[in-house]
Amino acid sequence: MTAVAAKPYQWLAWCATVSLICGSMLASFNIYPWYSIAFMIANTLWIVVGVLWRERSLVVMNSAITLIYIIGLIFK
Repeated sequence: MTAVAAKPYQWLAWCATVSLICGSMLASFNIYPWYSIAFMIANTLWIVVGVLWRERSLVVMNSAITLIYIIGLIFK
């Protein structure tokens, strides 16, 4: 069995994950607009991680989700 090297910037990925979990918690209690803000922070961090990891799928998905949250905040 071969060992898999850990990706760099794991601490940033974990910060993004914690932010995403916090956003989910806020959303479950319908604490608007704070859950949208937490999700935008989490997705923005994941965009940064995606760029650092050179993972286009992470960048595209999280960019789209962040844009959706921004539009939702503007038109709510």
